[in-house]
Amino acid sequence: MKLLVGVDGSESSQRAVAWCAQHAIALDASVIAVHAVQVPVYAFMPDAYAPPVYADVDRDSIREVLREQWCNQLKDANVPFEAHVIDGHPADVIIEAARREQPDLVVIGRRGLGTFKKMLLGSTSHHLAHHLDRTLVIVP
Repeated sequence: MKLLVGVDGSESSQRAVAWCAQHAIALDASVIAVHAVQVPVYAFMPDAYAPPVYADVDRDSIREVLREQWCNQLKDANVPFEAHVIDGHPADVIIEAARREQPDLVVIGRRGLGTFKKMLLGSTSHHLAHHLDRTLVIVP
């Protein structure tokens, strides 16, 4: 069995990783941890230009944080896992990773790093609930 978990370092995503660590052993599952590096959207005006800054993002450092910090519960539970850092909007990255990896379950936290803290579902979990073509576990 294979689980795919969306991880962004938030408290909510840490609960999703903990859920995977807790259930992966019983399910005899491996885990694919996915982190999305969002590409900024620029509004171009005739007299202004903002150069893309995301090219300078050190994806190796992010992958190291993903493996060594955000997924430490998986390591502590001796759950086999892979860590992937992918450019794009989080929901789109998770959908594409699910298509490519064919996991049995996709696991995400209810809310991530967005600014609307009082929403019951975050925008990523809401989008995935409507568009993902496989079983989704949303961890509160």
